[in-house]
Amino acid sequence: MPPKKVMITGVSGIVGSSAYLVMRQSPDRYDLYGLGRRRALSERVLDARDIDLPDDKYRIADIADFDNVRRAVDGMDVVVHMAADPAGGQWASVLRNNIIGAYNVFEACRQAGVNRIVAASTIQVSTGHRMQEPYCAVSNGRLEPLPQGVPMIGADVPAEPRNLYASSKVFNESLCRTYAFSHGMSCLAIRIGWVVGEDRPPDKGGADVWCSQRDIGGIIQACVDAPDDLRFDIFYGMSNNRYGWVDMTNAKDKLGFVPQDRAEDFLPPQ
Repeated sequence: MPPKKVMITGVSGIVGSSAYLVMRQSPDRYDLYGLGRRRALSERVLDARDIDLPDDKYRIADIADFDNVRRAVDGMDVVVHMAADPAGGQWASVLRNNIIGAYNVFEACRQAGVNRIVAASTIQVSTGHRMQEPYCAVSNGRLEPLPQGVPMIGADVPAEPRNLYASSKVFNESLCRTYAFSHGMSCLAIRIGWVVGEDRPPDKGGADVWCSQRDIGGIIQACVDAPDDLRFDIFYGMSNNRYGWVDMTNAKDKLGFVPQDRAEDFLPPQ
């Protein structure tokens, strides 16, 4: 079987490049391509990693430009869509990059006959739950584990975004539903945890939502490799953190993904 043609949008960002580095290790399985507005690595990337794609496999394009995106995804089997404005502070940028740009990627993939989209959502779509008890108590280490009878937050629980960036990612999840069930594509969303350039939680306050670069690359790879008949799902992309409050079991059951890292291994003993 020939390797899958996989395009990663936002390949020079911290998450996109982490996925690239993982899949680059298996050239017999993946024929990798990248898309970005420029070749330079994001300022959030703190190491000297190399996105060593030749020029004919690195498409310079703004995802707000539909025609360029359409040409870029032509011939791909899978598109891993990580490009976005991660700050989300200004509505104009959120609209251009996270709303219009996301629609362009999905629609271009539909027109090009791409089989699967793996799309970036964010743990921030669940921020409202993290602010409520007893999840708040677990997230900050006051309670472990959740009380008996209190379920972990899964993808079937309505989103609770608290900023424009997170709201735009709920839209991305909705695009996954639309293109999966109305257009017959396979569309998988990942609620990505806190991935940082230092590749360790900067403080214990975010340890519950931290995700290592190795783990985020691993779950993206697992989504690329998911069974062909998995049409739609949403997964949490987190490390195996002690004070967890989100449900990771469907990632294990459906993708075979088990995170390898744990926030507490990088923090001083309590």
